[in-house]
Amino acid sequence: MIRKATISDIKPIHKLLLEYGNQGQLLSRPLSELYDHIRDFSVFIDEAENRVAGCCALQFCWEDLAEIRSLAVVSGFWKKKIGTTLVEDAISEAKSFNIRKIFSLTYHPKFFKQFGFTQIDRSELPLKIWKDCLICVKFPNCDETAMIKTIDL
Repeated sequence: MIRKATISDIKPIHKLLLEYGNQGQLLSRPLSELYDHIRDFSVFIDEAENRVAGCCALQFCWEDLAEIRSLAVVSGFWKKKIGTTLVEDAISEAKSFNIRKIFSLTYHPKFFKQFGFTQIDRSELPLKIWKDCLICVKFPNCDETAMIKTIDL
C-alpha cells in the first residue's frame, strides 16, 4: 500500500536513506531536512509487518519541473515491484500537478528507462537543483546519471 508519509514515518525513512547513503547509493538526508520535506514523500507500507518497506520523494523544482529523489526499498523487500510502484505513483502525482518534465539523478539508469526516462547531460538541468549537491560527499565529482522524462498531460 502506498500513501503519503506522516511524521511517524520520518525515522524509518531516515534509517533507510542513511543505509543507502552509507553504501554510496544515494544522498542521505539529515533528519531535520526530512521533517522539512515530509510532504514530498510517499511510503510503501508492508501491511503484514505494518512498517515502511520503501520510500520516494517528488520534489517540485520549478513550475514545470520536478525531481524523483530518495527512492529506496528495504533490502528484504527487493524484487517485489515496490520501487516500480513508488515511481509510478510519483509520475502520477506529477501529472496531477501538471508537471511537464520529471528528472532523477541515479546510479540505476536502466531502472528509470523502463518508465520512459532518457539520459541527459547534467548541465541541461537548471542550476537551482544543484544546491543539494553541495552537501554530497562526491561533490564536485558526481557520478550519478541524469535522467529525464517528458510527461504527456
